[in-house]
Amino acid sequence: MSGEGYVLTFMDLFFMFIRFVCSMGQSSMIRIVSIVGARPQFIKAAPVCRVLRETMTEVLVHTGQHYDENMSRIFFDELGLPRPNYDLEVGSGSHALQTGLMMERIERVLIDEKPNLVLVYGDTNSTLAGALAAAKLCVPIGHVEAGLRSYNRSMPEEINRLLADHCSELLFCPTDTARKNLEKEGITENVFLTGDVMYDVALEFGKLADERSQVLTELGIDKTDYMLCTVHRAHSTDNQDHLTGIVEALMKISDRVIFPVHPRTRGALKRYDLLECMEAAEHIVITQPVSYLDMIRLEKNAKKILTDSGGVQKEAYFYRVPCITLRDETEWVETTEDGWNVLVGTDTSKILQAAQTFSPISDQRFLFGDGKAAVKIGEIITNYVSKHY
Repeated sequence: MSGEGYVLTFMDLFFMFIRFVCSMGQSSMIRIVSIVGARPQFIKAAPVCRVLRETMTEVLVHTGQHYDENMSRIFFDELGLPRPNYDLEVGSGSHALQTGLMMERIERVLIDEKPNLVLVYGDTNSTLAGALAAAKLCVPIGHVEAGLRSYNRSMPEEINRLLADHCSELLFCPTDTARKNLEKEGITENVFLTGDVMYDVALEFGKLADERSQVLTELGIDKTDYMLCTVHRAHSTDNQDHLTGIVEALMKISDRVIFPVHPRTRGALKRYDLLECMEAAEHIVITQPVSYLDMIRLEKNAKKILTDSGGVQKEAYFYRVPCITLRDETEWVETTEDGWNVLVGTDTSKILQAAQTFSPISDQRFLFGDGKAAVKIGEIITNYVSKHY
């Protein structure tokens, strides 16, 4: 063997050894910034954070979009979420003001932390702000719950999820419908059908809620002896006719109604002079927002659920509870196609009719994964960063 050949072979082996040594610690060198800010995002992030922190460094950023004690801190405690590394304390405001402040403060975090990837969740202003701030700094973005579409662009959530998807490098789809939605828009690269992280959480915390939550006893209600109602979307609360239609239906429902009131909704009820009449109705129980475990317990044991929330629609489906959605469309079309969710909008008569007669007759299909979505997301992120850094 010539001297030159020996040197080349030795150097090849040397660099192979260096690459091997570096790869041994590569996972722990991966740095992820995860951005959350609202109650649904805390739920979605809980299993993902746990997986990420097993092998890499995660920096958790709370924008402060939800800052009420019952909408924020208590969720971190119950879900076992780590305390945020950054609390941006943005608070409430118009969509433009809130999103702009978030972008400004998230940008500072990203410049300081220099992450390999920014992870955003769902469809809130925090989602959009995180995606735009990262995109402007050329930091790759992963979007958990990508591909959802209601095809109603008057909803802020639809704009947020649409723009976040088109900014993202890694798109984690909860269902095959979501994957197909992205395909229609020409997004086919780095699209992954992972299943729904909320299903991961539902499996884990459903039993825990039964063991720990005392909410049924505290409210003096029995299983399937009540309907549960949640209202929080701007479409419902910022339009007096819409909110009045919902309230008039609740007033006429013959069953007991448990109504944990979102801060935005409480303000709207007062503004439209609807709160006092609801408080005077003997069959309506108005409460402050409840903890996550209490909410699960209420959902699991309700006769029916009335909601404008996407997350609650899914949880109703997971727990096999009939759901009446107070919207004209839904991003979770699987729940309606399976016959466990009906869309009624804010029309009083339609709400009442569904409350009285809606009853699923079909078995559920297995549509939201196998309860291991967070593990799959962690593996995909590790493989992606390992290849690109």
